[in-house]
Amino acid sequence: VQLQASGGGLAQAGGSVRLSCIASRRGTVMGWFRQAPGNEREFVAAIVWSRPNTYYAGFVKGRFTMSRDDAKNTVYLQMNSLKPEDTAVYFCARGRRSDSIAYYYTSDAYDDWGKGTLVTVSS
Repeated sequence: VQLQASGGGLAQAGGSVRLSCIASRRGTVMGWFRQAPGNEREFVAAIVWSRPNTYYAGFVKGRFTMSRDDAKNTVYLQMNSLKPEDTAVYFCARGRRSDSIAYYYTSDAYDDWGKGTLVTVSS
């Protein structure tokens, strides 16, 4: 399975960036994670493909929106009101079904990962 993330770049604080991730094959769940320099990878958002449910980390809710295009096997992460602390490499991932929603918040739920795209937010 190949995952191709794109859309990263430089943005100013308060600005917006839209990330895209094309999957060669859908998973039950698709997620976005990020990793800032010196930090561990952390969950950002996830969407269950067969359902309208999306899940967000507390620190992005209200600013970021994850969506999908079924016909294109593509998920998006619209990031608004960006902050310098949002600077990170953003990864998309494809995961398996779980009865535990909390599981989707962990990297263990995901089997396939893209290479990541860098988002830099300047103050």
